[in-house]
Amino acid sequence: MISKMKKLTFLVYHKEYDSFLKSIRELGVIHIFTKSQGVAENAELQDKIRLAARYTAAMKYLKGLAVEQVAHVGEAAKGEEALKNLDEIQQKMQQLSHRLQALDKEKSVLEPWGNFDPNNLTRLRESEYQVDFYICSEKLFKQEWIDLYHATVINKIGSKLYFMTVTPVEDHVELEVEYAKLPESSLVDLQAQQESVQQENQALQDKLKEMAATDIPDLMAAQQAVYSQIELSKVVLSTDSLADNKLMLLEGWVPASKLEEVQNFLASQDVYHEAADPVPGDDVPIQLLNDKFSRLFEPIMRLYMLPKYNELDLTPFFAPFFMLFFGLCLGDSGYGAFMLFGIFIYRMIAKNIEPSMKSILSLVQLLGFSTMLCGLLTGTCFGFNLYEINLPFFQNLKDMVALDNQQMFNLSLILGGIQIIFGMILKAVNQTIQFGFKYAVGTVGWLLVLVSTALAFAWPGLMAMGSTPHLVIVGLGLLMAYLYNSPDKNIFVNVGLGLWDSYNMATGLLGDILSYVRLFALGLSGGILASVFNSLAVGMSPDNVIAGPIVMVLIFVIGHSINMFMNVLGAMVHPMRLTFVEFFKNSGYEGGGKEYNPFKK
Repeated sequence: MISKMKKLTFLVYHKEYDSFLKSIRELGVIHIFTKSQGVAENAELQDKIRLAARYTAAMKYLKGLAVEQVAHVGEAAKGEEALKNLDEIQQKMQQLSHRLQALDKEKSVLEPWGNFDPNNLTRLRESEYQVDFYICSEKLFKQEWIDLYHATVINKIGSKLYFMTVTPVEDHVELEVEYAKLPESSLVDLQAQQESVQQENQALQDKLKEMAATDIPDLMAAQQAVYSQIELSKVVLSTDSLADNKLMLLEGWVPASKLEEVQNFLASQDVYHEAADPVPGDDVPIQLLNDKFSRLFEPIMRLYMLPKYNELDLTPFFAPFFMLFFGLCLGDSGYGAFMLFGIFIYRMIAKNIEPSMKSILSLVQLLGFSTMLCGLLTGTCFGFNLYEINLPFFQNLKDMVALDNQQMFNLSLILGGIQIIFGMILKAVNQTIQFGFKYAVGTVGWLLVLVSTALAFAWPGLMAMGSTPHLVIVGLGLLMAYLYNSPDKNIFVNVGLGLWDSYNMATGLLGDILSYVRLFALGLSGGILASVFNSLAVGMSPDNVIAGPIVMVLIFVIGHSINMFMNVLGAMVHPMRLTFVEFFKNSGYEGGGKEYNPFKK
């Protein structure tokens, strides 16, 4: 169900505009039109958006440290200081990282030469001796260098020789081999510097962990303050200036149920305002108002798109089908019981569960309950067949609800036909609401053809296929579908469109119904995989009193965990596919609505 909306128009004197915006933000029920182009043209707004993104990145970084947080009420001022400190720490850590890389490079250059005091080289240079370091292969080293240049081999690594020469400055000669330029520090000094940098880096990491434990709520509060400023800026950009910028014109939307509250508030404001009903072409924000059961399925609707203001909200209509389809796809009573009672135990243990998370948990429990019931159709429980247990309860249950594979296959097709026809009924209702009944005549005609044919096929005693009543209903339906499927066009165009619709019905409708076979196939494949893991658990366990049960339990738990994860994923995705493609298509659902988002702190 979609909440009725009222369009509000405000005319405000420019000197009172800022205080007016603050007051309606405090009220927090009016959805304001915002101009998307204002985001790109306003530099101040861009800076605020970038700042909000920095807060998001900072919180994500600190949460990634996996430190237990100290719960407290966040303060925006402390959040601003925390972001500044975090930037400084990250910048210092980056500098330390670069310094550590440079030290590693210098250390790797110096390690083949061993540890020596660079001051000795300085003293030699002061005594007018030149000291050089070279690297060459063993084959290129010449023995006469020992006498001529006092060459001394320092190290040998593989086929490479590391040697030095000591020559008077006036007799210095550069050898035609690789020259090595060594760091000014000794190996011990480099190691000490490296340890110092690592200790400083560790101190900064400890500081980050302290921030992760205490500053995330403050960062979140500061980000919310920035978001509030962004919304205010967008509203200001969306305002039109009139009468030489003396008057400010603003438009917004409010739920009809809140209109009296808004009008009582505006009575105390020196503001001209008008309230009106939406007209065709208005981009009306959407607020869904559903019962407790249907509300659980609203996140699934949002995954697709919200309805337009002038069309039906299909959430209450696909919710029972989705629950049933999930149960059939998962199809194991044991898995359903695990979902149902697992969430029940979690809700008893967990503390401070967010309201949005509570609705998700309730949805999971509901889907688990559906799986338990649907699993009874085949008797599958963790891959075992309950109806093979020779107990009166299970045998009586088998006689009442058990279905074989052929019956499950037929049930899937029947459910598909029912949902598609139900979707076409909703399409006719939607067309009647939006445009009038004459635009729904063609859809009603096809419904008469399909429903009468289905009844004649399923219950020949009620109406035989090809009997006079059946032919009369089919003929009437075809006349409606062929001659009045588009009231604004002439009869020849209507006939052409009717023929085209006949082709689509003959091909598309059959394909749509066959798509529902996946309900049977997924449930069957999940049950087979579960039984395979049971066989592996029994067959692969060793013949040992202690090890045998342990191995069997491990294979059972791991195997069913994998199977349950895969099948739950499939049981979510495929019912969504049937809902978004087959059901929405046949119900004429368009969507594209924008969610109601009131201007508030």
